[in-house]
Amino acid sequence: MTTGCGAAAARSAADAVREQLGVSNPALAIILGSGLGGFVADLGDARHMAYGDVPGFPATAVSGHSGTLHAGTIAGREIVAMAGRFHLYEGHPPALAGFPVRVLHALGAQRLLVTNASGGVRRTLQAGDLMIIADQINLMWQNPLAGPVEQGDLRFPDMSAPFDPGLRELLRQAMLKSGMPVIEGVYAGLPGPAYETPAEVRMMERLGADAVGMSTVPEVIVARALRMDVAGISLITNLACGISPSPLSHHEVLETGARVEKKFREVVREFIEQL
Repeated sequence: MTTGCGAAAARSAADAVREQLGVSNPALAIILGSGLGGFVADLGDARHMAYGDVPGFPATAVSGHSGTLHAGTIAGREIVAMAGRFHLYEGHPPALAGFPVRVLHALGAQRLLVTNASGGVRRTLQAGDLMIIADQINLMWQNPLAGPVEQGDLRFPDMSAPFDPGLRELLRQAMLKSGMPVIEGVYAGLPGPAYETPAEVRMMERLGADAVGMSTVPEVIVARALRMDVAGISLITNLACGISPSPLSHHEVLETGARVEKKFREVVREFIEQL
């Protein structure tokens, strides 16, 4: 575990957040991926805090990630939402990529919703689809739990169901109520920052991946070590290289996020109302 990314540092950061935002045992913590940060506009009694003011949080420099921690309410439930995350491709170690989950847990959150923008590997997916994450494949070849065991962590967390079946069912119901097709699949996490080659995409097809991105996996692993219940949504922003006839770009990611944002917000709100 990298110094400054463990349980003690998380408790210190949570104390600072609690003092500034008044957070107390949120019903749900959310990590918002590229182009999905507009969800925070739905929070009632909203408060926010720049990542630079959270001990142990670096600033984020990725377009589509505002780098702010938000607190507020939806349907009478207290919510904490991160608009932006820390990626391995920024040079951060896996422990830091998972550190915000430790902070959210230290704030009292027992349930976590991770969201991301990803490329569609399954050939039936289309840009704009919302995919419930049923499972994940760690192709980052690193693990945020490597090193001494942190206080409160499981040494060998069970990953047979990294995404909680009960929360996945609530997401299915939220999709149906919002008029979205119910799509589930496997998310593969690669370190980035280069997009995958056509040969790598064919490899992921054979491995059983349905979507691919550059985040999420470290967060889910840390959450499971802390015994948190996790749900996940991937916004399919483009077809992966070799499937799409066009070159890939981050602009396309943000453009698709803006187009689907309203439906995404409806789904997440419906999900929260069912908790």
